[in-house]
Amino acid sequence: MKFTIQKDEFIKGLQLIQPIVVSHTTLPILYNVLITAEKGKINLFATDLSVSIKCPLQATVTKTGSSSFNARMLFSIVRELPQDSVEFHIEDKNRAIIQCGQSAYKLLGISADEFPALPPFQTAHSFTIDQVLFKDTLQKTNYAVSNDESRLILNGVFMSIKNQKLIVVATDGRRLALTEKEVELPDEQKIDFVIPTKTINELIKVLNEEGTIKISLTANMVSFEMESCTIISKLIEGVYPNYQQVIPSQCDERITVERESLLGALRRTAIISNERNPSVKMIISKNQLQVIASNTDVGEANEQMPIKYAGKSITMTFNPNYLIDPLKSLSSDDIAIEFTDELSPAVIKSNIPFMYVLMPLRIG
Repeated sequence: MKFTIQKDEFIKGLQLIQPIVVSHTTLPILYNVLITAEKGKINLFATDLSVSIKCPLQATVTKTGSSSFNARMLFSIVRELPQDSVEFHIEDKNRAIIQCGQSAYKLLGISADEFPALPPFQTAHSFTIDQVLFKDTLQKTNYAVSNDESRLILNGVFMSIKNQKLIVVATDGRRLALTEKEVELPDEQKIDFVIPTKTINELIKVLNEEGTIKISLTANMVSFEMESCTIISKLIEGVYPNYQQVIPSQCDERITVERESLLGALRRTAIISNERNPSVKMIISKNQLQVIASNTDVGEANEQMPIKYAGKSITMTFNPNYLIDPLKSLSSDDIAIEFTDELSPAVIKSNIPFMYVLMPLRIG
């Protein structure tokens, strides 16, 4: 194998695969990136056996072939090389020579035969969606995913495709984020699936500001194909809970508040809140919202802001971080908060098909 590639192009691909490369494993080959050279390009492969990524890169290939090398070491070397053009070739027995200007490295690799093969993928369903739109749906929901491994089905984002809509849901049992997007699909397509958090996080990093992404599904796998790379992931198997049961059918009261003002107030009061068990009180009264945090070891923070409200006075207590997350992901000027009483879930809505349901804290 022998090829020449621009340094920036090589870095771009190596950077994309880094989050997939495992940091601890009993299989040393999983620390590696597989490089295959073919006419006019090279391909980079990395996998943790659950998520795999393939990145095609433009290169001048003078000899085809393949081998694998420590991904983090190779990335560190290429990143520090002095010039734009990198020469890479295999000397013998998977030993690579990397040259760039006056710099030269010899890097030991592992045979491509030992690298795990990409899983076979026979598409059952597929659809195409705008990358910006898809990234937006992930960012508006992914923060609500559970990290409790005893409830594995909640360790990912649930997606449902039906009636020309993509419904995206994430919940950890204490809060739920939901958004909807219109998509063009054959009328008969109806699919439900759960994508693991690691895959979602990687997608958010690689999705571009233009272009489309092709999403293909089998019974237990999903593929995301873009110009820059292809990601193949196992799906989380199981039945996702009926999330509609936790969405209040009706709330008695509603306030509208300026999103940035509330976000700033929550961030400032959260500084005072107890780090182990963070909480803020939201006191809603006639035309006024107070956000209060107190800590017996530190002190108290109190923020006030005007609102339009003539209903009953109510005090609710929330984890401030759980309120900050959706407010950060939204871009609308105002948001609405609907509620019934101190112990019932509150619902945050925006001027888009978005909903966030949050349970108050019960504090004596």
